[in-house]
This record gives sequence, C-alpha cells and structure tokens, in this order.
Amino acid sequence: QVQLVESGGGSVQAGGSLNLSCAASGSIFSINYMGWYRQAPGKQRELVAGIMSGGTGNYADSVKGRFTISEDNAKNMVYLQMNSLKPEDAGVYYCGTDVQPGVARPPRRHWGQGTQVTVSS
Repeated sequence: QVQLVESGGGSVQAGGSLNLSCAASGSIFSINYMGWYRQAPGKQRELVAGIMSGGTGNYADSVKGRFTISEDNAKNMVYLQMNSLKPEDAGVYYCGTDVQPGVARPPRRHWGQGTQVTVSS
C-alpha cells in the first residue's frame, strides 16, 4: 500500500501564493515520477506540473513562470509553489505519483485525496 497526503491548500486572493506539499509513504522501492494535477468543477483532471525523479519540472502553459515544482527524494515528497495565483487556478489539486513497489516490479500510479485551492478575484 502507498499513501499520499497533500497539504497546503486554502483560500487566497488573486495575486497571492500557496505552497502545496505531498508526502508519499508505504511500500515504496522507488518513485519514478511525481506530479500535481488540478480538477476544476465540471472539468477533467489536468496536469499542472510534473517532475521525473532527479529531473526538471514540466508545466502546463497556463502556469509557466508562476508555479514551481520541486521534490525531496530522501523524504518522498513533492512540492508546488504557486505564485501570482489567478481565479482560474482554483480547483482541487491532486498529487499523483508513479511508485515502483519492489525490484523488477512495474511502477503504479497512486493518487492523494486532494486539497482545495480557492482564488478570489
């Protein structure tokens, strides 16, 4: 079993900042990928930012220059620093990770429970 726990969501005014955190625990041999996804009401879940283990982040065009994803491999954590927030950034943010549970076992995608981000204009 793998558990992902997100934190750091909340309500801010446009232009404000939030820093999301996601901690992975459980049966983890290695983590290949960690990402942040957003789901707004009535819309599909979409990738906001992702990072391969030891790599650099990739971002949705809408957040480039404002959001920064980072990881702490030693702690199995991923962060999303969100600056200059806009009302359209609002939604439930989910942490998604590809976890390899053991040697020679394929990675599996796991999801957190989500954390709400509200941005008022």
